Amino acid sequence: MIAFVTTPNQLIVRAAARSNAEWCAAMCRSHGLMSEFGLQAWAAPARTPLYYPDAVTLAPGVDPAVLAARIDTAAPGASVKDSFADLDLTDAGFHVLFEAKWIHRPASPPATASDLVWDVADNPDTLRTWALAWDDGEGDADLFRPELVDDPTTFVLAGRSDDGRVVAGAVASRSDEVVGISNVFALDGGPDAAWPVVLDAVHSLCPTLPVVGYEHGDALEAALRHGFEPVGPLRIWLHG
Repeated sequence: MIAFVTTPNQLIVRAAARSNAEWCAAMCRSHGLMSEFGLQAWAAPARTPLYYPDAVTLAPGVDPAVLAARIDTAAPGASVKDSFADLDLTDAGFHVLFEAKWIHRPASPPATASDLVWDVADNPDTLRTWALAWDDGEGDADLFRPELVDDPTTFVLAGRSDDGRVVAGAVASRSDEVVGISNVFALDGGPDAAWPVVLDAVHSLCPTLPVVGYEHGDALEAALRHGFEPVGPLRIWLHG
């Protein structure tokens, strides 16, 4: 009999995938959309908000046909987050949009101090201010709806300059095992300017939980400079 051993990194990837799926579910709820967790994947039967996948795999070895049947591939833009980079969805009409790495950082304060102060955007007005800074004029600020502030596991982190402007931030999604980070931004200096204040906020809010997320390209290199390590590959598949 062959014994299959789950490595520490694989356990982290499972926790990161679950955390990310829970954040996607929260975003869907804020838009009035239902979704469902299964043993192998989270999926939404109707098209999800812009930039958010229609399914996230939670375990390796998911059946591609079964997964594709759980989402709406008739509507343009359907996508799947292949958390273990082990699917082939080409027969279902998908192609790889990009590849990335899951990242992990042990629970600890940031190594670099930030000049910014932080708070949590916890009401519709402060959330709107944060969303406009995150969007930076691209026209997608309405993605972040007021219902998000009522989600007890979601923290919209705002890094503010001395004059009170939101100039950096991220979304933190707390689960039992990890804090998932997404939507990292800074108006000046890119993620290198954002990570110190984001990590300071996360350590204050959830001091015992490790931090996870995923990045690629220059954003991945920036995360590694701030104490993260890559723990596994993922792929984003786009339909059509």
